[in-house]
Formats: sequence, structure tokens, C-alpha cells
Amino acid sequence: MKFRPLRLIVALAFIGSTSALFASEVIEEAMKKYHKAPDGTDPTCKKVTAGTASPDELAAILKSYQAMCAETPPKGDKAEWVKKNQALIAAVKKIQAGDASGVGEYKKAVNCKACHTSHKPD
Repeated sequence: MKFRPLRLIVALAFIGSTSALFASEVIEEAMKKYHKAPDGTDPTCKKVTAGTASPDELAAILKSYQAMCAETPPKGDKAEWVKKNQALIAAVKKIQAGDASGVGEYKKAVNCKACHTSHKPD
């Protein structure tokens, strides 16, 4: 069996591009599901900032942020990505624990423009 470096390079490129695609799907799904409401209702993130999110909604958005944090951002620095997601995670956990400072921290952490400028692909 001959070693075929070109085949290996192509295979690795394919694996890398598909893993980035799946990461983008995780992030895109989270944004659609929790940051936009296609049916005209308030999205979950808005309910969190208003302090009206149910315990189930908080648990779901927390799980989503944890999944996003584990992904590689489509663009930008991974460490910055993790830091931004960890701020969201910590804020939601405070809200779940009944800590009044959690909502303020969440409002600060859920800065769409800051995240999109650094991490959203063009």
C-alpha cells in the first residue's frame, strides 16, 4: 500500500471543514432558538433580561450556551469566545440560584454586537 499524502491532506481538510460546519450549526441553532423568535413572541434571551424566563427556559438556554462554549468559533480567538460564553453561563447560573445580580450580568454578557463583530463569519 502506497502512502498518498495528497489523499491524507484532502481527508484532513474535509474533516476540518465538516467539524467547523457542525460547530456553526450548533451556534446557529442556539441563536435561532434562543435569541430570535420567528413567531413574534419574545425570544428566551429577552425573557432572561426581563427576569421572566421560566426555570425550564433557563435550563435550556444554559445548556445551549454550554454547548456553544465547547465549540470553536467560526471566526476569531477561541479564548475570547470561551470567555464570552462563560460570562453567559455564569450569569444564567446566578439567575437560576436566585442571585439578583445575575440579570444585570446577563444583560452585560448578552452583547450581540460584541460577539458578532469578533466571531460571526462574514
